[in-house]
Amino acid sequence: ILDPVLAAGGGKDLGDDSLLRVIRDELLPLTTLLTPNGPEARRLAGEENLDAAARQLLDMGCRHVLITGTHEQTRSIHNTLYDATGQQVFESERLPGEYHGSGCTLAASLAARLALGEDIVPACRQALAYTEQSLRRARSPGHGQSLPTRIGQDPVHPDETL
Repeated sequence: ILDPVLAAGGGKDLGDDSLLRVIRDELLPLTTLLTPNGPEARRLAGEENLDAAARQLLDMGCRHVLITGTHEQTRSIHNTLYDATGQQVFESERLPGEYHGSGCTLAASLAARLALGEDIVPACRQALAYTEQSLRRARSPGHGQSLPTRIGQDPVHPDETL
């Protein structure tokens, strides 16, 4: 699983063209599942259209690409899984507010599900549901973005499950 974090939460770039080259040339051919958001997919692929970006990323060697739709200006969120056979859209409600850690929550959940032997489509469906529930239970430690509360972890009593 590769979650290409290319910008900080505030929008500052975290990598230059040499990092993009290494990701494209060295990492993508080894990647089972790439999980970029829309802006990351566009930047990695050099394509504005997300379908074209996904095809380009697959051509660079990824087996699957799950482009998350949280950064797109749509009423609901469309997370789209692409592979050599086509695409599948997972639609979910857009939650209010901003969150820090949703991408890594999704990537970690996907890694765990695939490690357990799940097929890619059910793994994506379950990992997206897990991430959504973690965001629904998010807590704000102060000002700014809320942090996901991973299911099974009580934010007040971490040794207790929810």
